[in-house]
Amino acid sequence: MKYLKSAELELVCKKISWRILPLIVLMFCLSMLDRTNIGFVKTHIEIDAGISEAAYALGAGIFFIGYALFEVPSNLLLHKLGAKIWLSRIMITWGLVTMAMIFIQGETSFYILRFLLGLSEAGFSPGIILYLSYFFPAIYRSKAYGIYQMGVPIAFIFGSLISGFILDYAPDIYFKNWQWMFLIEGSITVLVGIFCLFYLDSHPKDAKWLDLKEKNILLKYIENSNSKAKDYSVKDIFKSFLVWKFVFVYFCIQLSVYGVLFYLPNKIAQILEINVGFEVGILNAIPWIFVFVALPTFTSLADKNRSWNLYAILFLLLASLSMIASTFTENLIPFLFFISLAAIGFIVIQPIFWNLPTQVLRGKGAAAAVALIGSLGNLGGFVAPNLKTYIESHFGVQFGLIALALIAVLGVLVLAHLKNTLNLDKGEENGFKN
Repeated sequence: MKYLKSAELELVCKKISWRILPLIVLMFCLSMLDRTNIGFVKTHIEIDAGISEAAYALGAGIFFIGYALFEVPSNLLLHKLGAKIWLSRIMITWGLVTMAMIFIQGETSFYILRFLLGLSEAGFSPGIILYLSYFFPAIYRSKAYGIYQMGVPIAFIFGSLISGFILDYAPDIYFKNWQWMFLIEGSITVLVGIFCLFYLDSHPKDAKWLDLKEKNILLKYIENSNSKAKDYSVKDIFKSFLVWKFVFVYFCIQLSVYGVLFYLPNKIAQILEINVGFEVGILNAIPWIFVFVALPTFTSLADKNRSWNLYAILFLLLASLSMIASTFTENLIPFLFFISLAAIGFIVIQPIFWNLPTQVLRGKGAAAAVALIGSLGNLGGFVAPNLKTYIESHFGVQFGLIALALIAVLGVLVLAHLKNTLNLDKGEENGFKN
């Protein structure tokens, strides 16, 4: 079956986009902010709570251990209970844990709270990926995932400014400035989670804002999108080489992402020889402004050209090479240029990547597979800061990011191999060889 669009389907997808995607973007924005805002308070908690450089790296990464442990069961519960209930529960829980970060008093409490944050947020991102696959057929899915990923640049444009502003201007009453940051940003997440409970619909069939004709059009095209997808059982996904290839690629993507995110504010402050605050927040936002423009542009092109695998290869390669180039300069402008290219690469690839497994997997097994890819892939976020710190301590500061970038190149090679396994870039609907 060829990829075809219809005017009716386009209208339905536009209606769905305006209804659910703004909230989805906000949810992901808060997710990225609450898991990475420790990058802004690295120096503060090292001084106030006596946390060493190595302990910070371990605590930053230990989030992903908790995340990985509960990812698969979380997504299966979402599939069973519905996105409305489960996504709301996830947000409220991680918002409360973020607020509890004000109680960091040493390395042990830092590890525990970061672990609990990952545990409570587990299932969110793969849950959203699965949720959007219910509402968008394959020919609109990369664009929808791309809009969802807009939460990343928004988080780092406005989140950087907000976090920097709080650190500079929070009143010295009851709490320190870094504690106010966690308290304010966590409470916003809790409020949005409560709102989601009343606003989201778990499935197009439950959406009262779609009429019967619109539901029939949408469900017909989604069924066609899934017509050649393989219906895995939960047990099958652990034995599938295809799924494990996806896991490895996503691990490489996350390794590049978090190799930059946890250290970018402090790297900018180091270049300028100032403390992390509002000025650093403004400069930290610059790469994400470029990402904000690039995301909808290139995800739409990937859908239009049906070249998801090729685009994924190009953007992960862009991220890897740009990360390496950024290590060879200590001047602010060229550093921001290369980091901006790296950010474009490792953020734009993600919605394009997710259109690959969601086209060739379906059913309960798809829910588990997406979660497995997300959970084990996200362990890249645990490996990145710890491997970076280890390599820098043994071989030199510039080699940490280079090592992460070279590992990401391995992901490029696996994607190139997947291009021969999947034939999604050839205009056919959901063909693949396992």
